[in-house]
Amino acid sequence: MVYCLQAELVNLLEGTLCTMPTTFTIPARCTLCPRRCGADRAAGQAGYCGAAGALKVARAALHFWEEPCISGTRGSGTVFFSGCALKCCYCQNHPISAQCFGKEITVERLAGIFLELQRQGAHNINLVTPGQWQPWITAALDQARAAGLRLPIVCNTGGYETAESVGRWQGYVDVWLADLKYASPALSARLSAAPDYFQVAKTAIEAMMAQAGRPVLDEEGILRRGVILRHLALPGQVEDSFAVLDQMAAWNDADPGCFIPSLMSQYTPFYRAAEQGIGRRITTYEYRRVVNYAVDKGLAAGYMQQKSSAREEYTPDFDLTGV
Repeated sequence: MVYCLQAELVNLLEGTLCTMPTTFTIPARCTLCPRRCGADRAAGQAGYCGAAGALKVARAALHFWEEPCISGTRGSGTVFFSGCALKCCYCQNHPISAQCFGKEITVERLAGIFLELQRQGAHNINLVTPGQWQPWITAALDQARAAGLRLPIVCNTGGYETAESVGRWQGYVDVWLADLKYASPALSARLSAAPDYFQVAKTAIEAMMAQAGRPVLDEEGILRRGVILRHLALPGQVEDSFAVLDQMAAWNDADPGCFIPSLMSQYTPFYRAAEQGIGRRITTYEYRRVVNYAVDKGLAAGYMQQKSSAREEYTPDFDLTGV
C-alpha cells in the first residue's frame, strides 16, 4: 500500500509512471563486465561482482563532493548500487562494493527514486558503479523519462568496463565520470584483482570519449555531456601515476580538450589496504610530484584536489537513505 501511494504521488507531480512490472532480460550467463563470469543471475546466482537477480541499492541522495561541474550548488542526485566487478583492497565504499550491502528494490522503485532526486533539485542523476545492473537501470530510466525525468545521466565507474557495455549505455548516459586507476598489470592485480585493468579500461575510455564527445557545460557550469577522467594518486606509486598520466596526455595531445582530467589526493587506507602495503595516506611531496608531472604533460585544464580531501567524512553513510 505504501508503494502504491508513492506511485500515485509521482503520477501527480511528474506525469504517469508505469507501475506495472517492467520486462527486461536478466542475464542467464552474465557477461556484463570484463570478468564474463557466466553467472546464471536469472536463477538468482551471484556473479563475481556479488550481484544476483534482484536489483540492490544502498543509498540515494544529493551528493556535494564530486567535481564542481557535477555537484554544482544543488548537489548531484547520486544512487549507490551494490556490488562491483573490481576488488580494490582500499575501496572507500567496501560495504557495498565488496560486501554487497543494499536493499532489494524493483525497477519501478528505481524510476521513482530518479524522479524524487529531480524534485529535490539535483543537477543530474549520478549512477555509482552501475555496470552490473545495466539492464535494470536502463529499464528504470525508460520509465522515469516517460514520466518526466529530464536530467543528464552520469555513469560513475572505476573504468573496468567492456566496450560492448559502454555501447549499450548509448542514449542513456550523457556524462562519463571514469577512473583510470593503474598502468601496471602487477599493481592492478595486487590491489584490484584485475591484471588486465589498463588495457580493458583504455579501450572502454576510448569508447566513452567517442560516445559522449567533447565536454559541454551549461550556463550554470554543469557538465551536460562529456568525460571526466579521474586518477587517484596512491602512496608509494608515483611512477605508476606518471604512466597513467602519459596515457591521458596522449589522448589529450591527439584531441585537445577531449576530456576533463581530475587528479585526486583523497586516498584513505580503508578496508584491507594495510594488508597490501598501502596502509598510509599519500604525502604532500608525492602528490605534488604527480600534479607537477600532469602540468608538464599539458593536463592542467582540469581538477586537482587539496590534501585535506583525504578525510573519512567525505565518504557517505550507507544506511539506505532514499531507498
